[in-house]
Amino acid sequence: MYDQLQAVEDRYEELGELLSDPEVISDTKRFMELSKEEAGTRETVETYRRYKAVIEGIAETEELLSEKLDDELQEMAKEELSDFKKEKEELEETIKILLLPKDPNDDKNIIMEIRGAAGGDEAALFAGDLFEMYQAYATAQGWKFEVMDANITDIGGYKEVTIMIQGDSVFSKLKYESGAHRVQRVPSTESQGRVHTSTATVVVLPEAEEVELELEDKDIRVDIYHASGAGGQHVNKTASAVRLTHLPTGIAVAMQDERSQLKNRDKAMKVLRARVFDQMLQENQSEYDANRKSAVGTGDRSERIRTYNYPQNRVTDHRIGLTIQKLDQILAGKLDEIVDALVMYDQTAQLDKLNG
Repeated sequence: MYDQLQAVEDRYEELGELLSDPEVISDTKRFMELSKEEAGTRETVETYRRYKAVIEGIAETEELLSEKLDDELQEMAKEELSDFKKEKEELEETIKILLLPKDPNDDKNIIMEIRGAAGGDEAALFAGDLFEMYQAYATAQGWKFEVMDANITDIGGYKEVTIMIQGDSVFSKLKYESGAHRVQRVPSTESQGRVHTSTATVVVLPEAEEVELELEDKDIRVDIYHASGAGGQHVNKTASAVRLTHLPTGIAVAMQDERSQLKNRDKAMKVLRARVFDQMLQENQSEYDANRKSAVGTGDRSERIRTYNYPQNRVTDHRIGLTIQKLDQILAGKLDEIVDALVMYDQTAQLDKLNG
């Protein structure tokens, strides 16, 4: 483990030198890649350096204790040694987590798709609530939240909505959101006050860069048509809606949110690339198991992952047995408690697997 840490520190120092090299600075793409690599290893290096300082502190304090000291100094040295040893144990646990195999998609932006599922209008309204929850969370994280396409129902809410979320390590925090979300509440249309159960599905796809997945023009069928608006409103008189179909996989993406055909095509291509990339990951079972299938089940899209119970102001994540009596806060975008618990659960399971 310590050879691995030393190699990380050596590379970190090398990156520092490279980033001050005028030749690297003038190459924007390489400079950005190296800056990202440096930022990604900084916490590991800082923790390792602190660990080495603590080991040195333990050795010096033990040497001091071997000498003849008066009672007061002896007591102080023992207390200091105890503190050092406690910190050493804590740092070792932190280092184990920092050295866990990293999901190669963790630093990526995401494309999120939310759809109303079972429950008709109520499911669409719940999909709208989830949309607002993720929007508030993204804003709190300082991320960019952009609606790419939306199918809004007559009473509000979404039959489906596609969003791009851009920022630091978006996928690492939201990858656990894929699955079926269930709501239990009294719908506004329910006159008897009965609690109904509805569901909405969430799919989180890591954004695929062109360098990772190049889709060839000959493999894509492009259909252009007139956009249709809800209730006949805002119908574009020019043919601006775009449907892209990836012929080898049959995956199709339609986009009509923008009035510009070029903008719709660009958005559709981003979603198409993400969906094809995601399918490739899932088909390559060994890579899928190693990189995406986690202890909390980020792979199975039909899995019921969470229940939002309005009468009891309760949210339950079924994968890790977590129940929180703060539904109102969760829906307001305060997702940190759930996200942190999912990350911790996954890391602990990985550590147990390594140690087992």
